[in-house]
Amino acid sequence: MSDPVLTLSGIEKTFNPGTPGEIRVLRGANVTLARGEVVALVAPSGSGKSTLLHIAGLLDGADAGNVQINGQDMGAQNDRTRTEIRREQVGFVYQFHHLLPEFSALENIVLPQLAAGVPDRTARAHALELMERVKVADRASHRPAELSGGEQQRVAFCRALANRPALLLADEPTGNLDPGTSDTVFEALMELVRDTGLSALIATHNMDLAARMDRILHLDNGLIT
Repeated sequence: MSDPVLTLSGIEKTFNPGTPGEIRVLRGANVTLARGEVVALVAPSGSGKSTLLHIAGLLDGADAGNVQINGQDMGAQNDRTRTEIRREQVGFVYQFHHLLPEFSALENIVLPQLAAGVPDRTARAHALELMERVKVADRASHRPAELSGGEQQRVAFCRALANRPALLLADEPTGNLDPGTSDTVFEALMELVRDTGLSALIATHNMDLAARMDRILHLDNGLIT
């Protein structure tokens, strides 16, 4: 059996430790994500979902515990290696698209590939392929401000997958959209994830969306249940 794509073991995180404002958001959380698995992470706002995703994606450090990506212990890696792993193996999608406003939709998907050393022509072809899969290829030359909210988020999905990561981390990826658009955009994300065969951990408070994934994890009082 192959190694899980993501393993979080005993993750702890406290903000403002030792002060009257101390908040212990993670108390030993454990998560294992198998290859090709799409898992929902469900919890109320402010419960630590984003913190857990940031630790899983190497954007933040834990106070205690261990993170493994593709069987590699992240605690044993230096900063440069961790940065390379984050860039090459992890994709992020947030509630707000965070697209670069001065670039076109296509260019927003091309740029991370260029940063990873992919030739321009190859990067553009792959970006267009991703855009076609989520039905926004006809908006390739438009800047983010010229796109609808659903189109912006679809482009953000493509950007997150541009460098062919093994792991996708999504934080309320449809939380900023109306219910009808949210459903359509979520289906586009699921189709893209399934087609590429990657693993995904998707934080959401929408139980209807969570029920469409392979498993549901609940974050409750700092622990995964």
